[in-house]
Amino acid sequence: MCYHKIVVIREGFAKCKQRIMLVLEFKSYGKAAQFNGIDEAIRTTQFIRNKSIRLWMDGGAKSCFDLNKYCAVLAKEFDFANKLNSQARQSASERAWSSITRFYDNCKKQIPGKKGFPQFQKDCRSVEYKTSGWKLADDRKSITFTDKCGIGRLKLKGTRDLHFYQPDQIKRVRLVKRADGYSVQFCVSVDRIETVEPSGSAIGLDAGLNDFYTDSNNQTVNNPRFLRKGERRLKKAQKRVSKRVKGSINRRKARQVLGKRHLKISRQRKDHAVKLARCVITSNDVVAYEDLRIKNMVRNHCLAKSINDASWYQFRVWLEYFGKVFGKITIAVTPNGTSQECSQCGTMVKKSLSTRTHACQCGCVLDRDHNAARNILSRGLSTVGHTGTSMLDMGIAWGDEASTHAGANLLEQALSEIQESPWLQPGECQPV
Repeated sequence: MCYHKIVVIREGFAKCKQRIMLVLEFKSYGKAAQFNGIDEAIRTTQFIRNKSIRLWMDGGAKSCFDLNKYCAVLAKEFDFANKLNSQARQSASERAWSSITRFYDNCKKQIPGKKGFPQFQKDCRSVEYKTSGWKLADDRKSITFTDKCGIGRLKLKGTRDLHFYQPDQIKRVRLVKRADGYSVQFCVSVDRIETVEPSGSAIGLDAGLNDFYTDSNNQTVNNPRFLRKGERRLKKAQKRVSKRVKGSINRRKARQVLGKRHLKISRQRKDHAVKLARCVITSNDVVAYEDLRIKNMVRNHCLAKSINDASWYQFRVWLEYFGKVFGKITIAVTPNGTSQECSQCGTMVKKSLSTRTHACQCGCVLDRDHNAARNILSRGLSTVGHTGTSMLDMGIAWGDEASTHAGANLLEQALSEIQESPWLQPGECQPV
């Protein structure tokens, strides 16, 4: 009954607009001297960030503007810092201030454990330009960096077409060093519109290790286990690194091969999470999932590798992202007791992890994960079951705030959004 209310409200919002930052990545091609220039720019970025952290530690910076002013001081003091574009230097200082504000926020929230005190960076792998210091070619197939680092013109190769976007929509340009070469990322500000039809279904997802997840309809998705499948090649590449002499050219080559192995697994996980999350969101109007604390779960050393290999958190991030894009409701549910509670009568049936079947005195016999998925869906629907129809009068689209935590009233959450801008902030980049 509660869910039918959601469907009726949802029919009025077939189109959902989201202002986001798309990150388009292209492989870059150039000469060895140009790549050396990129390495110099990355080292300069790391230097400015660490100097900004030191200035804050010494009490010389109270805001981000103080760090931006300090960039000009460093440019006058060090010739190699003056070679980097001025806005790229400011981006480096903004990275430092981002780590500082994150530390302050963690202290205010009083999160348990370490608060993330800003550390000096030892291995920076990217440099970020804003709106100056680069120029895109008319055919959108090459980009030229105009600062004094000597990067010059780089050829671009990728599957996305930059002709769909105006030059003023490109807010940031990053040069990223990876194991398989150098890439150029374009942060494009767009208004993404997705037209979808209500599916009339709600679903609950229970994450697992045997299966990637089991939904409330007893449908399962196989766990791909990319790390387990590529572990033999990883061990072989790691042995080659260990056998090489430290500091030699052969060891550097072996480390590069090992990095490519890890990079492939990382890309496989991302590809799996993106495709699966999009499929789940477009097939359902309401998606409830577990609010897992992966950091605490990996303390179990027997299951840490399998938990990290499953990459549940990345799947959740993409669920919430596509939920906002398509205007669907995503609900993070507290997972406590979902496997022990009977989804039919609510009785707590204690069982160990080895017990894979839920059997209750009421006669309910289900698979353990199926029972948990039904409980997750029930808890998720209970958090949005009393929103009413007043949201139609307010003119609020579901995509403005699609992710809701269990225990939070969706109406109160929507009312708080009226006080703020309904669009995403331009600085919050969303991956593609």
